[in-house]
Amino acid sequence: MMHNDDTLYVITGPTASGKTSKAVALAKAIDAEIISADSRQIYRGMDLGTGKDIEEYDGVPYHLIDICDAGYKYNLFEYLRDYQAARDDIRSRGKRVILCGGTGLYVESVLKGIELPPVPEDRALRASLEGKSLDELTEILRGYKTLHNTTDVDSCKRAIRAIEISKYYHEHPDLEMRTTPHPVENAVVIGVEIDRESRRQRITSRLKARLEAGMADEVRRLIDSGVAPDDLIYYGLEYKFLTKYVIGELSYEEMFSQLEIAIHQFAKRQMTWFRGMERRGYPLHWLDWRLSNEEFVAAVKVL
Repeated sequence: MMHNDDTLYVITGPTASGKTSKAVALAKAIDAEIISADSRQIYRGMDLGTGKDIEEYDGVPYHLIDICDAGYKYNLFEYLRDYQAARDDIRSRGKRVILCGGTGLYVESVLKGIELPPVPEDRALRASLEGKSLDELTEILRGYKTLHNTTDVDSCKRAIRAIEISKYYHEHPDLEMRTTPHPVENAVVIGVEIDRESRRQRITSRLKARLEAGMADEVRRLIDSGVAPDDLIYYGLEYKFLTKYVIGELSYEEMFSQLEIAIHQFAKRQMTWFRGMERRGYPLHWLDWRLSNEEFVAAVKVL
């Protein structure tokens, strides 16, 4: 396709596929800035657990990383609002835009060009749901929608917020009429493809390295700074299992085993989402993770 200054470059793929280094190489080659599409890297102080690896950006400007305090419940509405502001800022300075990250919901929502209204707190609803088990909350949520995204029910707090949002949209059907999507017409969407065995090996080795680098201490610092353990558990994966280890609910061995399994399952769910995107009309150009950065850039330029 013919690329121009308004082309949106998207680099996505499962965890541990090496997306960031590829995005940085492309940004340097085409004079671009990077907008993160990672739902947890927005939080300050959550560094090792989210794999920010800021040094990988090597001077390339990045956006939507470290924009909220840990403990905050950032949502899709806020992400789309902040993405649009970052995109417009980058383009106003004559730079190109690269969206990089593995949160499929964020990536697909950007490509759809959807706009969501903010959903206010429903304190009466929250009070009525308080004390219900996660299984009970999951069943209530299923009454509103098909559960494509299992992170909605990763914890009771997440499930209650998902119910709150679903109930609001159900009670305001006119919102769908007012939020007509405007799909991005000029996008190059690249998936970094990694075989299952290599992905598993990289996930395990990366987990060990981050634990050795002090990931448990990072969780302790967050708790000591006033972030409630339940709020960290809300974020899932590393923060869910490390928090349970730090507060004594899991042994180190239990934490490592359960977390490793959870990350592998998460990567599998990511791939399911990306394949679903392709079925929904958003084709990805899959490029092998083993390509050198130079080879990757060259391949993108001829797409």
